[in-house]
Amino acid sequence: MKAYGEKITPPRSGKPGRPRSPYYKPPDDLQYATVHKTRENGRVTKIDYRIVFGQPEKVEAALKQSRVSNKINTAFVERQNGTDRNRNARKVRKTYCFSKDWDVHHAVTYFTMYSYNYCWPVRTLRVQGSNGRWREQTPAMVAGLTDHVWTLAQWRKRPSVQRE
Repeated sequence: MKAYGEKITPPRSGKPGRPRSPYYKPPDDLQYATVHKTRENGRVTKIDYRIVFGQPEKVEAALKQSRVSNKINTAFVERQNGTDRNRNARKVRKTYCFSKDWDVHHAVTYFTMYSYNYCWPVRTLRVQGSNGRWREQTPAMVAGLTDHVWTLAQWRKRPSVQRE
């Protein structure tokens, strides 16, 4: 929930007992929905959608504006999780490469995901140029964050905090 709001620390009540714990309040314009799949004999028989935050008409408007999907689905999150597990042995199920230290775990996660987005051309993102040749692209190129596929050495030498 930390990614979806600001931390609210309730004021002390002055009464005896444990004070209320801090909580996160989502932004008013957050649109968030879940997908629930009902399975029978290993096959999906029914798909239900539930809006967790936001209004149904605002969720519909957001879906109409989307260039990649016109319905609520988990395909993008699941693809990201699959890529993350494939590139980061610390997240593979039932492995000896598990993380004992959260700081190292987070560092490896950031390294694998950022290097994937800048240094790894994705076949399904390539575009055909006017000369008929295919031009490889990374997710960062498609998002307009860079204009070329970075080498890992280029990416590693780039400062993590940009100075202007």
